[in-house]
Amino acid sequence: MPESLDDIVVFVEAAEAGGFSSAAARLHLTRSAVGKAVARLEARLGARLFHRTTRQQRLTEDGEAFFSHCRRGLADIRAGRALIETGRRVVNGRLRVSVPLSFGRRCVAPILLGLARRHPQLSLEIDFSDRQVDLIDEGFDLAVRSGPIRDSDTLMVRLLMRQRMTLVAAPGYLERRGSPASLDDLMVHDCIVYRRQGRNERWRFPDKSGGLREVTIDGRVGLDDIETIAEAALAGFGIAYLPCWLVQRPVGEGRLVALLARATEGRRADIHAVWPRAPYLPTRVRAAVDALAAELPGAALS
Repeated sequence: MPESLDDIVVFVEAAEAGGFSSAAARLHLTRSAVGKAVARLEARLGARLFHRTTRQQRLTEDGEAFFSHCRRGLADIRAGRALIETGRRVVNGRLRVSVPLSFGRRCVAPILLGLARRHPQLSLEIDFSDRQVDLIDEGFDLAVRSGPIRDSDTLMVRLLMRQRMTLVAAPGYLERRGSPASLDDLMVHDCIVYRRQGRNERWRFPDKSGGLREVTIDGRVGLDDIETIAEAALAGFGIAYLPCWLVQRPVGEGRLVALLARATEGRRADIHAVWPRAPYLPTRVRAAVDALAAELPGAALS
């Protein structure tokens, strides 16, 4: 009965997850769809697999025995597919990726374009946006995200790099307002703030205890694009807190001045690859994640 293999997968997931709702979340199905799959399987077998109550689902004795065999069988199938997938090493199909605007353009896109160049059967789509997309609902295979990642039962995460952060201002601004001698001085300076979804992102700096200290900042310019923030800093609007890869050239040329180096030393913003959790990772996604992990740290310093 080959048509029941999908139902067996759902059954095993429900048994491992301890209930229909948890299995539905893992498989991206509705709870009703999980229940119907199990019911079809029970009808074919002529046996009840779960004791059902309003609060939980528990395996019957028949269910326990069937689950043991199904789990071993599916493990063998997965192992066989993984062996074929590894041996084939063909990177093909459509790869749809969401990346941040500035970091995506400057650092991520060249790596993914290089991957597409090496694999002619790969179709590449890149969406540039600082918006945090819903990978599953919007059909993305992969996203590159900056900052902390919330735990999720539906996503897989891999750390790609840690970007260093620095405070900068234009020489002209510092001539008018003076240079801050400490983080506390930032509260009396014009700061160019990053605004996301109508709220100012807070500035956080490493403290002596190994944690992070938040500093209250103010400024008359708020922007939601870090390249424009860098341009505003170059124009003398105030102090900006930006990734080093974005400002290293103007700092090297003297058009921006790095400030409070000791206070910002050790500050890192994590960059992650995020993709939907699934029993098998497609070769194209694995190739993209591996390429980004290998090449991004160098690309962000070039």
